[in-house]
Amino acid sequence: MINFRYHVVSLTAVFLALAIGLVVGTAALNGPVADSLKDNVNALRKDNQQLRESVSSLQREVDLEEDFVAEAAPVMLAGKLTDRRVALVVLPSGQDHVEGVTAMLETAGASVTGRVEVLDKFVDPENGTELLELATRALPTSVPAADLPRNSDGVETSAALLANVLLERPQGTPPVTEADVKSVLSAYRTAGYINADEQIGTPAQAVLLVTGQPYVDRDFAKKDSAVVTVAVQFDRVGPLVVAGSGASGGNVVAVVRGDPTLSKTISTVDHANTLQGQLVTALALTEQFMFNRAGQYGVNSGAASLVPKLTE
Repeated sequence: MINFRYHVVSLTAVFLALAIGLVVGTAALNGPVADSLKDNVNALRKDNQQLRESVSSLQREVDLEEDFVAEAAPVMLAGKLTDRRVALVVLPSGQDHVEGVTAMLETAGASVTGRVEVLDKFVDPENGTELLELATRALPTSVPAADLPRNSDGVETSAALLANVLLERPQGTPPVTEADVKSVLSAYRTAGYINADEQIGTPAQAVLLVTGQPYVDRDFAKKDSAVVTVAVQFDRVGPLVVAGSGASGGNVVAVVRGDPTLSKTISTVDHANTLQGQLVTALALTEQFMFNRAGQYGVNSGAASLVPKLTE
C-alpha cells in the first residue's frame, strides 16, 4: 500500500532531479552553448541595425526624388500648357491626388476651367433609368440630341451630355452657351450625381479624368464598367488623359491599356498618386495638344515608357 512516506520520498526525488538539472544546465550554458547564443544574438542585433539603416536610406532616397521632381517641375513644364484650357473630371477614387495633379497643370501654365466630381451615385447600376430621364430633361437647345447616344444606357447618355457641355465643340458647330453649361451642371448637381464648381462656363480644350483603384463592393464589375463608359464618352468629344493609381483589376487605366482601340486615343498615367506621375500627367496632356497622340505611361503593366517623348 502507498503511504504518506512514499509520497514524501517521491516528491523529494522530483525536486532533487530538478535541482540537479538546473545546476547542470547552468553549467552547460556558461560554456560553449552560452557563447554561441551570445554570438547569434549579437549577429541578429547587427543585422537588424543594418536593415534599419537601409530602410532609412531608401526612404531618404524617395524623399530626395520627390524633392527633385518638385524643383524640376517648373523647368520641365514651363510654358508647356500656356493658353490651354483643361477641365478636371474627378472620380471618387481620385480624390487623394487631384490637388497634386492640378498643381502640375497650373505649373505648366494651363487654365483649369473647372472641376466636376462624379459621385458614386452616378455609376450605381440602380440609377440608370433616372440618369437617362435626367439627361432628357437637362438637354439644352445648344446641344443637338443627335450628338447623344441613342440607347437606354443612362450612364452613357449622361456622360455624353456632360462631355458636350464641358468640352469645346468641334469647329463649325454652334458653341454651347455659358448659361447652358451652368444649367446642365446644376441639374446633375441638384440631383446628387456630381459636385461642380459654380463658375464653370468656358468650354475646355481637353479633359483630365482623375481616378484610382477599381471598386471592390458587390457591384464592382458594373461600376467599373460605368467608369470606363464615362471615359469613352469624354474621349469621343475631345482629348482625354486618365490620371490613375495602379493598372490592375477593372480600373479604367487597365481597361484602356487592354483595348487596342481606346489606347490609340486615350492617354493613361498609372502613378498619378505620386509627384512623378503628376508631372508626367501634365506632359501627357502636352503630347495630346502638340501631336494629337496618346500614350501609356507609368510603372505598372501596360506602360510604354516613364515619360512622353515630345517629339515627332
